[in-house]
Amino acid sequence: DEGPARGPVTARYRGKEVSGIDYNGTLPSNEEVFNSRPRTGRFFSEAENMHRADVAVIGPDIAKTLYPDMDPLGKPIQIDGVSYEVIGVLEPRKGQLVKDQSADKAVMVPYRTYHKHIPQDDENMIGAVAYPGHMSEAEDQIRGVLRRRRNVPYSKPDNFGISSAQQIADQFRQITASVALLISVISSIGLLVGGVGVMNIMLMSVTQRTREIGVRKAIGARRRDVIWQFLTEAIVLTGAGGVIGVLLGGGISLLINLAVPSLPSSIPLWAVLLAVGVSMSVGLFFGMYPAIKAARLDPVEALRYE
Repeated sequence: DEGPARGPVTARYRGKEVSGIDYNGTLPSNEEVFNSRPRTGRFFSEAENMHRADVAVIGPDIAKTLYPDMDPLGKPIQIDGVSYEVIGVLEPRKGQLVKDQSADKAVMVPYRTYHKHIPQDDENMIGAVAYPGHMSEAEDQIRGVLRRRRNVPYSKPDNFGISSAQQIADQFRQITASVALLISVISSIGLLVGGVGVMNIMLMSVTQRTREIGVRKAIGARRRDVIWQFLTEAIVLTGAGGVIGVLLGGGISLLINLAVPSLPSSIPLWAVLLAVGVSMSVGLFFGMYPAIKAARLDPVEALRYE
């Protein structure tokens, strides 16, 4: 389980510093409970916790910034004027959705060591691992233990909260589903407005090219030839808009990757093909009426048009 956390703070080593890090006091069992596996070195032991040893396990982003050309193991790291010996560097946890999502910029020290230096901080979080298929039973047992330890009367509600990685993932899915629905509605409105705009442009084109249409029909162009001419123009127009939109989206995705490396952002190939396909379909649908109108023009009347 994990104890108090204080952040953001600044970590320093020989003139270099990293700000905005999470400073946690935790128990050795954190390695198993939160899967905090060191990539190099080790996690601190129960003996180091009991003896309040000044040792620390750091996130990979901190190691990369403070110790770019050296092995951080055995080197000191200073936080709030206290120097700790680095004994481990955590595995990268990019994209983690649960509590330790910022583990890449975290410094973990033994629970008792943390309280030795910051005795007034008493905010705690307790973690536990449930056997597969027994999550509800585990939550009931944890709730019972905490109510007894915190002396919560039977008739009173909990004065603590319990959450699981599954609940956090479900909440995240609900949020993303709501955002996706909102984006779909906005996109649909945008497609409708854009389609009407394309139809108006094509109708204007038909009016301006009435004599051209009359000449084509007079020399033997069939109705379907005129229809396909205007449909092709509408499809090319909207398809080009779709390609430009994909390029803009790709550029925004690249900027997000550069600005927030911990938030991977990419556009899959199927999304590119779908975007261009939908854009061309809009041109096909909204270009149909202008194309049919052009095909129905009487060639004699069209040639007389001024």
